[in-house]
Amino acid sequence: MNLSERAEEVLEKLWEVIIEGGMEYCDPCVLKDHDAVSELADAGCVDTKNNNITLTSTGREMAGNCVRRHRLAERLFADVLDLKGRVMDETSCKFEHILHKGLDDNICTLLGHPRRCPHGKLIPEGRCCRQAKKVPERFIMPLTELGVNKKARISYLQTQNHELIKKIIAIGALPNTGVTLIQKFPSYVFNIGKSQFAVDKELASCIYVRIV
Repeated sequence: MNLSERAEEVLEKLWEVIIEGGMEYCDPCVLKDHDAVSELADAGCVDTKNNNITLTSTGREMAGNCVRRHRLAERLFADVLDLKGRVMDETSCKFEHILHKGLDDNICTLLGHPRRCPHGKLIPEGRCCRQAKKVPERFIMPLTELGVNKKARISYLQTQNHELIKKIIAIGALPNTGVTLIQKFPSYVFNIGKSQFAVDKELASCIYVRIV
């Protein structure tokens, strides 16, 4: 279902008021965009009976997805590109609207399934987060714990240090990429494809892998 950017922004507001705020409905005066509300009503996302706006089951799902994309975008720009304050907020707001379905899961996996945005608000859980929970913990470990000459696949990156994330992305150590550890001392050396990289323990410990 394709909605306008204005309609998606209204869905985000409804999520904050109804879901996070614990309200049964939202007063139309709070939204100040009657055209967007009408669009959502036509799409079956909201119910406007009794002059109060409530989210339908479809609306709840779509609102959660909108909020998830927005807050993941904030996390991406804050952690990877080191944007802060108003610049981060404005850029994230624009970027969320162009995130295609599935790309948000890729970003979430890349960032290690973050639970909160830079403002401290919860990021709604996605399919990738639920799938990650189903994988037995013993099959997922930091690269530092992988056996030498063992083959694995990168599962996610676990760090809030944007400088480390930049370095990891630069060498191509991205989720779902195959990796083979060559040595652990004096540095961690591993192969990704036909390329070989040597990193220190701090960086290697941020890369979580799944044994193949």
